Amino acid sequence: MNKRYVAYAKKAVACVLAFCSTTFLLSGCSLLQKNGQEKEAGSGGKLYVYNWGEYIDDSIVEQFQKETGIEVIYDMFETNEEMYPIISSGAAKYDVVCPSDYMIKKMVDNGLLAEIDFNNVPNIKNIGQQYMDMSKAFDPENKFSVPYNWGTVGIIYNTSKVEGDPDSWNVLWDERYKGNILMQDSVRDAFMVGEKKLGYSLNSTDRAELEAVRDQLIAQKPLVQAYVIDQVRDKMIGGEAALAVIYSGEMLYIQNEIKASGREDQLKYVIPKEGSNLWIDSWVIPKDAPNKANAEKWIDFMCRADIAKKNFEYITYPTPNTAAFELLDKDMRENKAVFPDQEMLKNCEVFQYLGEEADELYNNLWKEVKSN
Repeated sequence: MNKRYVAYAKKAVACVLAFCSTTFLLSGCSLLQKNGQEKEAGSGGKLYVYNWGEYIDDSIVEQFQKETGIEVIYDMFETNEEMYPIISSGAAKYDVVCPSDYMIKKMVDNGLLAEIDFNNVPNIKNIGQQYMDMSKAFDPENKFSVPYNWGTVGIIYNTSKVEGDPDSWNVLWDERYKGNILMQDSVRDAFMVGEKKLGYSLNSTDRAELEAVRDQLIAQKPLVQAYVIDQVRDKMIGGEAALAVIYSGEMLYIQNEIKASGREDQLKYVIPKEGSNLWIDSWVIPKDAPNKANAEKWIDFMCRADIAKKNFEYITYPTPNTAAFELLDKDMRENKAVFPDQEMLKNCEVFQYLGEEADELYNNLWKEVKSN
């Protein structure tokens, strides 16, 4: 997956802080470019891509380079919060980046993004209108972003360790599973669980509501085995926990691993009845991108039905590309863990950027959770 699963950004941030006054090649990733001014690389020039770790089929990058003659320099980050200062500081000049919904809104509000020239992205026609409409929650006029992947956050549970089929976030506070619960080590994801459990919006900015969520998360801590980002999938496959908060795109990989192992226990996924986060990650172009035309070629290439299908088969996150979806076999199109229907999504919300004051409130309350 996985976008949430590779921690290259931590190394990158450390290097930026230590060496931001110089131009250098970071071992494993070329983070800074010389004031964004790059010489042509072959006939097609260069393209600097900044994406989540393992969030693309490497062969697709190779295919893009072969078809266009454009050299791709591909760097990775772990979280939206680690990506943002790299872009906002202007120290690193990227041409195309893949943030999540609420972070895109923050980047738009702070004037960090360029409008996309959709005359150069004819394959935008393959993106389903429902996903373009979803994007209006953070890009109201669909000027700055093109959907790449989407999904939900829910509960994965081991049927041999959990009684019945849980359908509520309340199960993560069940004393019977003490030491067998994994939570996401992410402020918005963790607070989303508590907000939905208490019947609040996951975009709440009400201090009293958020303090109530903080108290719920503190009360839950004795039951939690670990707060994790990159270990959920492997821990659940390995039988190390009974329940975990997880991104839906992990489920196809997990299902395949369990099936291949011949094990009798099952790992199932549920979107709790109270609702959850319906997220969308999209391609955007930073305002100071040195190779904007190449960025639009990249986005158009990623919107091709054959490319989107190939990419889905590698990363297993739901594609918003309806032309690619139609190329999948019937069993896959009907796999509700991967492609939930509208009834399952009725109580879900898209994260919104809530402003600097709300960000500070969330972060301070999260520190209280982690320190107690």
